[in-house]
Amino acid sequence: MAQLEGQVIELPSWAFGNSGTRFKVFGTPGTPRTIQEKISDAAQVHQVTGLSPKVALHIPWDKVEDYSALREFAGDKGLALGTVNSNTFQDDAYKFGSLTHLDPKVRQMAIDHHFECIDVMNQTGSEDLKIWLADGTNYPGQGDIRGRQDRLADSLAKIYARIGENQRLVLEYKFFEPAFYHTDVPDWGTSYAQVAALGDRAMVCLDTGHHAPGTNIEFIVAQLLRLGKLGSFDFNSRFYADDDLIVGAADPFQLFRILYEVIRGGGYGPDSTVAFMLDQCHNVEEKIPGQIRSVLNVQEMTARALSVDRTALTAAQEAGDVLGANGIMMDAFYSDVRTDLAAWRESRGLPADPMKAFAASGYQAKIAADRVGGTQAGWGA
Repeated sequence: MAQLEGQVIELPSWAFGNSGTRFKVFGTPGTPRTIQEKISDAAQVHQVTGLSPKVALHIPWDKVEDYSALREFAGDKGLALGTVNSNTFQDDAYKFGSLTHLDPKVRQMAIDHHFECIDVMNQTGSEDLKIWLADGTNYPGQGDIRGRQDRLADSLAKIYARIGENQRLVLEYKFFEPAFYHTDVPDWGTSYAQVAALGDRAMVCLDTGHHAPGTNIEFIVAQLLRLGKLGSFDFNSRFYADDDLIVGAADPFQLFRILYEVIRGGGYGPDSTVAFMLDQCHNVEEKIPGQIRSVLNVQEMTARALSVDRTALTAAQEAGDVLGANGIMMDAFYSDVRTDLAAWRESRGLPADPMKAFAASGYQAKIAADRVGGTQAGWGA
């Protein structure tokens, strides 16, 4: 349990806003109307779990006039402002691409937006600029695939040249949606190729929901760690596509396997620069408890992955003991660490059961009563 010290799972500000299906965004009582209210809700998660001292921002959804004041507000709540996420998928100008667009004026508009995000980072103390692109095409022949890659490389180079010495550019990938014929950054290999050309401070972001069915995500984790290019995780869970469900809900064994490879590859611990972040939408469940459950799921699977007897596993692998090696992994996965984690939390002044503690706090009823009027935050706000 000592190895759990210092684990940080960054929360996404947008997870506290309204979301839903592609046909309906559902409003809920108490939903934040401002970034300050999102931060206040995020503070509740950290208060009962001790796992989430950072909140990621999304620009322009979380724009404010004074980012230094926002940083101070977060600090007063016991939080730091983390990753800054850009948005080049909601402006009409980006219908046919942003950083890959044929029109140099549109590309410059997208580049300038990232410059704005870097300015936000400079004021908030953020170290990571995370880029996810909706760029791609729907039909064969619609665009020059190679030309789009060339333009992307040029745009990313301009953005990378602007980031500070202690900052990183982190490029996310997604194999489809909203582009269906081809996506400009569809897989880890494309992301790796682009960031490798930029420099040491350009990394890959792995979203656990952004893969085709049957993809061995832990293999990708091992490769990116081996190459020194795994920058961060967006943790969520999927049944079919980019479902953005609570991490570990669909396949807890997959989450365990991923975290084992993170640990085995040196991506976990005080010397690691790999950032853990959630990227989820709580469409039907309450948002704050959904985030609490999510960080607890990551912590529990981390504890199980840490319990793998790696000495015995190596011996079994070297002896060609197929079933013995698999048995060691399965024993760790099936280990029930919940009692130990509850004791670990209590020893640090945290509630043994964070879900029950939050439910008993009355916070949800309070914000439902207080947050009346105004415009609730959600997708696009």
